[in-house]
Amino acid sequence: MHRLGLAARTMIAGQTTGSEDILVHGVAAVCDPLGGLYLPETGTLVVSDLHLEKGAAFARRGMMLPPYDTIATLNILAAVIARYDPKMVISLGDNFHDRKGSEHLPADLRALIGDLARGRDWIWINGNHDPDGTTDLPGTCTDELVYGGLVFRHEPSLISGKGEIAGHLHPSATVRRREKSVRRACFASDGHRLLMPAFGVLAGGLDLRHKAMQGLFRHDTLIAHLLGRDRIYSVRYGNLLG
Repeated sequence: MHRLGLAARTMIAGQTTGSEDILVHGVAAVCDPLGGLYLPETGTLVVSDLHLEKGAAFARRGMMLPPYDTIATLNILAAVIARYDPKMVISLGDNFHDRKGSEHLPADLRALIGDLARGRDWIWINGNHDPDGTTDLPGTCTDELVYGGLVFRHEPSLISGKGEIAGHLHPSATVRRREKSVRRACFASDGHRLLMPAFGVLAGGLDLRHKAMQGLFRHDTLIAHLLGRDRIYSVRYGNLLG
């Protein structure tokens, strides 16, 4: 399930966000229903798996998708940035869907990213889809960042997860609501590590009960913070549908 159906959100920056305040390894964090994580102590906004230019990447392989995913994703990002006015933005890898995405980014979209980055630090974490970093875009590219008592990387580590903010796995979870099962992208945290939801509107999701998630969390403290249309819904792991 991708987020394209949720892209036309009615929330406007400045209104009540419906966010959820949590702690990750003792650091205060705000889960925003648009998919960003705000760290008020350092004024940092974290997003993950933008997968910009996914439609263009598919077109290069002869598979046609509507070419509007990048502008839709950037519009949502602009709304989150307007809400928090962060000092720093960290994008946790798979910023573009392939190695050529940033190089071939149209000039108007390149200018939009420049506008969003103006006056703030911007960190591009390299991902498995875009390991070479970005081309001619503002900011700094790196494989990993340690900052503000946390470590930011694309793929979660099985060796050391305490204080880790990671992406890559696109966590999602399913709950029952009004006699129907509802699946949503989510922030997933056991209090020590947090996995970010995919921010890109065409990005899919991987259920928290999938085998790829094994060994990453303590299930007795794991909470899925699901992205709703206008708020975050926080559900303990044991109450999720299998």
